Amino acid sequence: MIISDPQERGRFLRFAVVGIIGAIVDFGTFNLLVKLTSIMVVWASVVSFTAAVVSNFLWNRFWTYPDSRSKAITRQVIQFAAVSLAGLAIRTPLFAWMEKLLGQTFSRMLPEKFIFSSTFLGHNAALAIAVLVVMMWNFIVNRFWTYNDVS
Repeated sequence: MIISDPQERGRFLRFAVVGIIGAIVDFGTFNLLVKLTSIMVVWASVVSFTAAVVSNFLWNRFWTYPDSRSKAITRQVIQFAAVSLAGLAIRTPLFAWMEKLLGQTFSRMLPEKFIFSSTFLGHNAALAIAVLVVMMWNFIVNRFWTYNDVS
């Protein structure tokens, strides 16, 4: 489908750009919350995910799928939110498990005075893995459910 259809390939590329913007929102929000507040990292991940979901919905609605207007925006918001909540259910335990594992791994591998702390690297590497897994989930399910009115 994506390989043989130039229009679908364009949508996927726009979706990927939206994903990059969402990742910037996600990582930026996450790191600001961790650095500036005493919020637990798993909760910071949930808050940053929510900020990215809002950004992604707006960009996808108006740029990736501008021809998706046969459904009411409220219906699309509900569908997008449901897909995102399922993505959050995938992401949160994956992040919690990977964050501990990678933090420990980086602390064993890196010198004590490395430019980034093993905690910082563990948090961000875990978040990157979780973001990539959930991005694939979101693209597939949103394309065939939320934006299924696009030919």
